[in-house]
This record gives sequence, structure tokens and C-alpha cells, in this order.
Amino acid sequence: MSYILPLLSVLIGFGIAFFLKPKKKNNLKLLMAFSGSFLLSLTVMHLLPEVYHTAEYNHQESAVGVFIMLGILFQIVLEFFSKGAEHGHVHSHDTFEKTPWLLFISLCIHAYLEGFPVSTLPDLAWGIAIHHLPIAVILTSFFLNTKLSKTTIFLFMIVFALMTPLGTLTASYATFLKDYHAQITAIVIGILFHISSTIIFESSENHKFNLAKLSMIAIGIVLAYFLGIDAPHVH
Repeated sequence: MSYILPLLSVLIGFGIAFFLKPKKKNNLKLLMAFSGSFLLSLTVMHLLPEVYHTAEYNHQESAVGVFIMLGILFQIVLEFFSKGAEHGHVHSHDTFEKTPWLLFISLCIHAYLEGFPVSTLPDLAWGIAIHHLPIAVILTSFFLNTKLSKTTIFLFMIVFALMTPLGTLTASYATFLKDYHAQITAIVIGILFHISSTIIFESSENHKFNLAKLSMIAIGIVLAYFLGIDAPHVH
């Protein structure tokens, strides 16, 4: 399931946008608010303690904070090229006559790195899957209104869907990365911190929360608390 969930979520999101063509943005904003709080809560409650536990075991705990900040900075750099597409922030006036390679590569790097901590915390796959579903809907809907061909859009979304499972596969079988597990995970935590907090605030108009959005955020926090609570620590 760790490999399948992130893959399926992007494909389902693509299918929703391609065949159903949803018009109501409020439902997507509610889903984005839920996904942001769920992902942030999973990161804080489960992934952050796991990486500090691993770092302490390897006497590397002093470096964790530095790598988390590097992850935040790295995500800011990625968003310079992706225009914030990782959290559904695309502009309707942006048009592409050719394949947007910078956006494509930035999104793929982001999704690939997200897959790394899933190898030791499999329940994080749920958070990433829920995070990717509305992003896939928004991206596909946006691309369908550009000059890109449907074949290009389909191939783009397929590759994007494969990147997170590929990151998990790399972390599981690339033995030379095992010694850098805490550092890589800390970078991903920084990325997830930035993405999830941005999603929560961008899902609200003028940064004001109504009852529906607050309810979705609260549900995301509660579900994240119970999901993966018994996840094992891996050294």
C-alpha cells in the first residue's frame, strides 16, 4: 500500500478532472484544508519524533534542525520554478505552448523526495496520497485549459504519479543512503512543513477560516493522531 496509495491518488485526481470536470472550487478548498492539516499533523506527531529518535541513536540529533531548515529553503527554491503548483497555487492566466519543463521537473523532485520517509513510516503514504489528490485535480484542470495536448498532460501526470513510489523504492533498496536516513528525512520534514502550512492558509480566502474549513482542519489533526501511532522506529 505504501507504493500504491500515492500512485492511485494522482491517477484518481487526473480521472476526476479529465472526465468529471468539477466546477465547484469550494469542495477542492475544503479537501486542500484537510490534506494540509493531515499532512502537517502526521509530520509533527509521527515523522518528527521518528527522525529525532533515529538521529539520537546515531548521535546526529544536533544536525536535524539544520536539515529541516534546509528542506524549507529547498522547497522555496522549487516553488520558484513550479509557481507553487505543489499546493494547488496555479494561475488561470498562465498558458503553455510547450511542455513546462521547469514546473514538471520541480514537481517531480518534490514528489520523489516525499517518498523517502514512507519507507520507514508507511502510514505517511496516506497523508501524501490525500495531499496529491486535490493537487492532481487542480493541475489537470489547469493544463486542460492550456495549449498542451491531452497526451502530454496524461504522460506528465503518469510520471508525477510514479515519483513518490520511486522515492520510497530508492530509500528502501539504496543501501548507501541508510547512513543519511536522518538527514534526508529532516529535509523532507522541512519540505512538508512548508507545503502543509502554506496549503492550510491558502485554502482560505483572505486568510480567514470559516466553520467548514476549521472542521476539516480539526478532522485532519484527529485522524493523523490515530493513524500510524504505533509506527516502529527504524535505525
